[in-house]
Amino acid sequence: MNGPLGARILVIDDEPQIRKLLKVTLQAHQFELHECGDGEEGVIQASIVHPDLIILDLGLPGMSGMEVLRRIREWSQVPIIVLTAKDQEGDKIAALDGGADDYVTKPFGMGELVARIRVALRHVAKTTDEPILRFGSLTVDLAQRQVELEGTLVKLTPTEYEMLKVLASNAGKIITQRQLLQQVWGGHHHESDSHYLRVYVGHLRKKLNEDPTNPRYIQTEPGIGYRFLLSAE
Repeated sequence: MNGPLGARILVIDDEPQIRKLLKVTLQAHQFELHECGDGEEGVIQASIVHPDLIILDLGLPGMSGMEVLRRIREWSQVPIIVLTAKDQEGDKIAALDGGADDYVTKPFGMGELVARIRVALRHVAKTTDEPILRFGSLTVDLAQRQVELEGTLVKLTPTEYEMLKVLASNAGKIITQRQLLQQVWGGHHHESDSHYLRVYVGHLRKKLNEDPTNPRYIQTEPGIGYRFLLSAE
C-alpha cells in the first residue's frame, strides 16, 4: 500500500459532479484518484487498480452498490467507505454488516470525508504491522491475550477479552451489534441476545475505568453498535 500521501483511491459513483468534486479535492490532498460511474466497471477497476481505499456509492446503475461491496469482499479487504444519499438506519446496518468500513451520507463535508479516509488508511497500517495494540495507557497484546491499563494487568473473562479484541482490532470503525455477536459468540446467538452486549460492555467499561458519559475507549453508536475510539491513542 502507498503511504497516506499518494495513496491510491478508487471512486465508484454515477454522479459526475460528485466524482469531479472528489477528484479535485483529494488530488489537492495528494491522493492518486481513479474513478468510474457504474458498479460492474467498479469491480473490474478494483481488481486492476488495486486501490488502497474505495469510496462507493450505493445507488449505482446496473449492479447495485451493495452487490459491488459483496463482490469485492469475496477477495479483498481493502477499506471501503460508503458515500450515499441513503440515510436510513437499515441501509447503514446492511452496508456495515456487508463489509463496509465506514458510512458517510450526502450531502457531506469534504473535511470530514478526508479525515475518515486518513483514519481508514491508518487502521490498515496498524493491523498489518503490530500484534500489540496501544491506545494511550491501554495495551492489548493479541499474541499473549493480555490487557494492561497504566502498566497493570487487567483481569478479563474470555468473553470480555474477545469483545475487547474485536473492538480494538477495528479501532475507528463502527462494529454493529450483529457483527459483535457473530465474532464473539459465533453462530450460537440470536438477535434478541443483544442485551448481553450491553451487560458485557458495561463490565468492560468498569474494568477499563471508563466513564460511560465521557468514554475514552468504547463509544456507543445508538441503534447500530459500538466504536473503539482512535482518540484514545
